[in-house]
Amino acid sequence: MLPEEDLKIIKKELGREPTLVEQGCFLNMWSEHCSYRSSAHLLKTFTTTGENVLIGPGDDAAIIKFDDEYVLAIGMESHNHPSYVDPYNGAATGVGGIVRDIISMGARPIALMDPLYFGPLDTPKNLFLFEQIIKGIAGYGNCIGVPVINGETFFDRRYSGNPLVNVVAVGLCKEEEVMTARSQKAGNQLVLAGSGTGKDGLGGASFASRDLSESAEADDRPSVQVGDPYTEKLVMEMTLEAIRKGYVKSCKDLGAAGLGGASSELAVKGGLGARIIADAVPQREPNMNAYEILLAESQERMLFEVAPEDVDAILALVQKYDLNGAVIGYLTEEPTYTVEFKGEIVADIPIGFLTGGAPTCASLVEAPTRREEGKKPETPEDLKAVFLKVLSSYNIASKEWIYRQYDHEVQLRTVVKPGEDSGVLRITDTKGIALSCGCQPRATLLDPYTGGKTAIIENAMNLAVKGAEGLAIVNCLNFGNPERPEIYWQFKNAVLGLGDEARRFSIPVVGGNVSLYNESDEFKTAIPPTPSIGMIGKVDLETPLPSSFFANTGDSIILVGETTPEMGGSEYYACMGSENAGKVPAVPENSPDVIKAIIETVKSGKLSSAHDLSLGGIGAGLAKMCRNLGGKVDLSEAAGETQAEEFLFSEAPARALLATPEPEAVQELLKGVPHAVIGKVGGETLEIKGKNFEVSLSLNEIAEAYGSLTRFMMG
Repeated sequence: MLPEEDLKIIKKELGREPTLVEQGCFLNMWSEHCSYRSSAHLLKTFTTTGENVLIGPGDDAAIIKFDDEYVLAIGMESHNHPSYVDPYNGAATGVGGIVRDIISMGARPIALMDPLYFGPLDTPKNLFLFEQIIKGIAGYGNCIGVPVINGETFFDRRYSGNPLVNVVAVGLCKEEEVMTARSQKAGNQLVLAGSGTGKDGLGGASFASRDLSESAEADDRPSVQVGDPYTEKLVMEMTLEAIRKGYVKSCKDLGAAGLGGASSELAVKGGLGARIIADAVPQREPNMNAYEILLAESQERMLFEVAPEDVDAILALVQKYDLNGAVIGYLTEEPTYTVEFKGEIVADIPIGFLTGGAPTCASLVEAPTRREEGKKPETPEDLKAVFLKVLSSYNIASKEWIYRQYDHEVQLRTVVKPGEDSGVLRITDTKGIALSCGCQPRATLLDPYTGGKTAIIENAMNLAVKGAEGLAIVNCLNFGNPERPEIYWQFKNAVLGLGDEARRFSIPVVGGNVSLYNESDEFKTAIPPTPSIGMIGKVDLETPLPSSFFANTGDSIILVGETTPEMGGSEYYACMGSENAGKVPAVPENSPDVIKAIIETVKSGKLSSAHDLSLGGIGAGLAKMCRNLGGKVDLSEAAGETQAEEFLFSEAPARALLATPEPEAVQELLKGVPHAVIGKVGGETLEIKGKNFEVSLSLNEIAEAYGSLTRFMMG
């Protein structure tokens, strides 16, 4: 089962042939998904510390200080390959897994976000994947009572055969309630609690670390976990009660590599070893062998380190919640990982070698041969028709069909619902958090370094228009096969771009995961590089938050930031069939200043509306703000001689639209960053003119175009 080179290293270290169970442990623990063998050295380039970071990368989730009383747990994971093979269960268990990461830190989950990436909906297969993945997320999140507060949905033909399901989870607890996955003391017992262990998800970690084959749906279905959100809810309440009562010394959820992964990682983090009694594990299928018991990734299970005197109390608590529970091993002074099954030793491995001995394999880095640059589209004769085409693109259109399936108000913390730039939750009477997620895959494909930087700016701006400054970043780094030099070049440069821009904004990268080998044999494609991130910020709720939509007739409309004519990677070029044309807009040097100025302007309370500009540029941004009111906009001075389509649909980063009844006061606050008053709110049409163009759209025409995805899915 093992790669030949890995087997040689293992045999040399052990001085013998590894047993079947040992091979399975190494196959999963040394997979890219668990060991980051080709990515760890790049991840170390991120700045992961800061004044508010209490626990950074390395645990199940990061812990960020919110105020003197509360801390936030935040994590991000992917469940990409399982969501292609079995979209409902793959997506559902992606939610379940990241939620348990939050619970294992002692925090109650309070929010989810879901950046999702699909092939176009013009084939039955892609449509099926889309519908089932959304249903899986909704079905699981709604049942466990955690609101999906924000997300991103992006369509591109290169995701056919390999959709991406990324999930961000956020939790809340008091600092003294924080739990870790670091073992404490030899002799303490290991208690496994939750659902019974079955054969589902067997080898899931190794499955996630290889390309999807054409026969993946049939061959790899046993590698996909099956979720039960009702059991997850019980596991959540039981775990949090056990932690609050002091029964738990350390805790880890069972995810990648199952019990083998959780028990070995928990033990080694405290410098200890572990002895596992595999046949003591509660099983839901007859005649399971040690390999299956140890490595199945059955869901809704938690592993606790418990002092001997507390074992009876925690097992009684597990029984109270009608869950399975048993002592399945103990921690040892000797740094070995030993597995016993029916009285025989089936694995005996140096634990540090198992969890940290995977050989690194940084691939060759080779920039792709210069791409054949596509031809830029001609200036359109019918600007209005093109405008409506861009606005009705599924990447820009309303995602209401998706988020209305989610319960986004459960727990009664929601201040800003999905559909705006960022979701906002209340934490205390006066303070809250804003959450944003996503990236720009097409721009990253053309220029990975700039694409990585743009992902940071885009999410920081989504927070800024709600008055929030970024506290922390988590990521899902989704790429193709890293053994291909051009893919590794994409990966390296996107990571460096993310890290450099995060440092410019002084926002630490506190966790996440790497998902490689996202390629499809079926379609002979690799996904576009997709460095998806989640960003969280702190919001002052004493000042009214501006809407993402025009609110008051007579408000002045202000454009903030500099618009450049580069259109590479834009939705406009994609709509016009020119995906490979042009250069990606450069990242402005003053982007941190622009975002800081917008944050201060929002905090002044002088804005009624504020909206980030991203996909579709100024044109799409203005149209999306016209939910109830139109506006008259004159771009003659701002656009100058720039072609109409280049100014309207440029996706230059670090820009926003603001609306205010006090334009002079707002302009004073924006002094020092590029800005211009470009129009007034009011009426039932959006009228935009420049020196060489003019276009007028009624609110009904805008609503029809913007509702294209919802109408398609409802039809």
